[in-house]
Amino acid sequence: MDHRARLVAAAVGALVIAVQLAGCGLAPQPGVTRLPPAASAPSVAPSTPSPLPTATLPPATVTPSVTPPPSTPRAASTPAPAPGDGPVMACGDGGTAAITGAERSVRVEGTCAQLTVSGSAITVDAASASIQALTMSGDRIRVTGAAVDSATIQGNDTALTVTGALGRLDLSGDRGSVTVGAALGSLLLRGQDNTVTAGGGIGQSTVEGRGNRVG
Repeated sequence: MDHRARLVAAAVGALVIAVQLAGCGLAPQPGVTRLPPAASAPSVAPSTPSPLPTATLPPATVTPSVTPPPSTPRAASTPAPAPGDGPVMACGDGGTAAITGAERSVRVEGTCAQLTVSGSAITVDAASASIQALTMSGDRIRVTGAAVDSATIQGNDTALTVTGALGRLDLSGDRGSVTVGAALGSLLLRGQDNTVTAGGGIGQSTVEGRGNRVG
């Protein structure tokens, strides 16, 4: 083959190769769509709702029902009997007598060398007796006598009434009252708001305390 024929053959071969390459380039290629990788969501642990605080109430205190006992009707206070209605205590001729207790009334007769009255709310009627020495000790004691040589009183709210003469009076306490029909020989008074009067006058007297009335 001469040189010209070789050139033609080479040109033809080149043309064939070019056609094949062009065919490959014209053939439709399948389209591939590539999406970007999905962003990974942060791992979040499912939140568990915290329980609401529960208020704990203290156990209810049950007060037992107490039924009060039936009230006992209070007995009405019985007033002290009048001196003339009380028991009689006789001193005889120069004897002694002692009266004690509370809320009572006693009548005394005879000639008493010593008459002692102690307690509270005692009423003594000695209007028909003769008393040498009288002692009153307590509160709300009331004595009535005809004649008394000497009287010693200790207490509050006491009362002594002597229709005749009273030789000597020693009074200690508050709110006492002494009334003498005749003369009062001597007086020693210690306390407050006491009243001592004597129809025949008062001899030597010593008074200590406030609010006392002597005359």
